[in-house]
Amino acid sequence: MSADSLERAFRGERGAVLATITRRLDGDLALAEDVVQDAFVAAAVEWDRRGVPDRPGAWLTTTAWRKALDRLRHQRVVDAHAAAAGETVTWDEIDWEQSSLEDDQLRMLFACCHPALSPEARMALTLRSVAGLTVPEIARAFISTEPAMERRLTRARNKVSQGRIPFRVPSDDLLPERLAGVLRVVYLIFNEGHAATRGDLRAEGVRLARLLARLMPDTAEALGLLALLLLTDARTPARLRGDELVALAEQDRALWDGALIAEGVAVLERALRLPHPGAYTIQAAIAALHDQAPSFAATDWSQIAGLYGELARIDASPVVTINRAVAVGFADGPAAGLELLDAVEGLERYVSLHAARAELLGRLGDAAGADAAYARAIALSAHEHERAALIRRRTGRSPTR
Repeated sequence: MSADSLERAFRGERGAVLATITRRLDGDLALAEDVVQDAFVAAAVEWDRRGVPDRPGAWLTTTAWRKALDRLRHQRVVDAHAAAAGETVTWDEIDWEQSSLEDDQLRMLFACCHPALSPEARMALTLRSVAGLTVPEIARAFISTEPAMERRLTRARNKVSQGRIPFRVPSDDLLPERLAGVLRVVYLIFNEGHAATRGDLRAEGVRLARLLARLMPDTAEALGLLALLLLTDARTPARLRGDELVALAEQDRALWDGALIAEGVAVLERALRLPHPGAYTIQAAIAALHDQAPSFAATDWSQIAGLYGELARIDASPVVTINRAVAVGFADGPAAGLELLDAVEGLERYVSLHAARAELLGRLGDAAGADAAYARAIALSAHEHERAALIRRRTGRSPTR
């Protein structure tokens, strides 16, 4: 057996296996994590001797469940498991119906994104338990040490298990609010990868959005989020030139991924046909206008500004105001954009605020004001690619080809 075989099984099967075992253990995520890890250790030995089974996911689930039963017999800590501890489990008894597997993964997503957990814990737990990233990978994503991330994950798992966070999809009356939290976590995972140009996190964000859209195909915002991520990710091949980010106006649109754009537009059209499209669907519509424009100059800025106005109405935030100001600056002139920016409060340490102000001031001919705004944005930027792009724009250098 090659190491690649086990790695593929880990990436492809771990989330589903963990979700199924967690359900069978009545939501005991900490124990489920342990026995699934034990199952992969057993696979490394057994598959090397006998080869990879035809159904690696079923083998891993059965092995993990047997190890869970062994621990329950030994520990005798939960009376409710006494009957289960005497079961003889075969592969056929593990519920591997596709609908059941998908339900388990959906339950896992809602458990990991429960509001009782901090936002950081939700993101980390989702990356570990649903996406299957390793602790070192998650630590790098959060710019943290591995021991610190392991402690954070342990606390989160224990809170899910000991706090009896329900391993289920919320009832209809709670679903809209809870779904918003799940969508937010997936969006933040993607956005962190997008901002830091980390392909692994971008890919996991898209994968999780696809999972949600498949599990909730009649929910406009689940489809809207997937469309937004696809349409944004489609521009990735043109976002970097050397060591700096390339502004949308300077990107080579021939490098954009046409297949992702087509898929994103198709998903967006389905979302728009459903009731209650929200903020993610509107953002996807904005992204589609950018992606479908033949050039930056030909972008329909008036329609984009109008969509940002609608977004501000349903999901008002300073960040939305900044993006709206940029669009208005192109649709109605830089002075109109600056008027909107002047109303933004509480984001003095937000790089995009100062970068947007610099661009608008530069277009108005205020070179000194633009230079000061660029200097502030550069000082605040935490990403080297972003900082390099801001420095170039400040000095007025032409982009290198």
